[in-house]
Amino acid sequence: MILPIYAYGHPVLKKMGNDIENTYPELDLLIESMWETMYHAKGVGLAAPQIGLAIRLFVVDTVQIQEEGEEEKGIKKVFINARMLDENGEPWAYEEGCLSIPNIVGDVERKSVIKISYYNEKFELVEERYDGMNARVIQHEYDHIEGRLFIEKLNPLKKKLIQRKLENIRRGNTSVSYRMKFA
Repeated sequence: MILPIYAYGHPVLKKMGNDIENTYPELDLLIESMWETMYHAKGVGLAAPQIGLAIRLFVVDTVQIQEEGEEEKGIKKVFINARMLDENGEPWAYEEGCLSIPNIVGDVERKSVIKISYYNEKFELVEERYDGMNARVIQHEYDHIEGRLFIEKLNPLKKKLIQRKLENIRRGNTSVSYRMKFA
């Protein structure tokens, strides 16, 4: 089921996500709906707060953004109750956007290597290391379950330049090809 994506300005996007148990109601259906919603909106990741749930759950598919023949370098995974264990390596800037903040992009500096622990969709505990684009997308989605948005990491001038656009999104004055829910 394709769900509405919560827009910038909705309080759920600023809440710290709560851990969930393997008995979370209809978890399989929720994960399936998150994949469907993410693909419908042409995203590479989607966190539960973006669909109105303040829980520690996100999905990532970077396979779709890999060069042809390099798809095996991407990941397609579910992250439940994730905890960032380490972020290191050289910081690198890359232009990011967000389904909850449509039509706004900006350079965000992130560390190039991460170590993260999480439960997969079978509720098996996993600890893995990621780098490059996989690390970046995971960090972006992880920020969502921590109540942070990518725009908070933009330089002060860029933040000032996007204020009017952010206010328009908050008011529901934005045009996208997917359903959104406004505060």
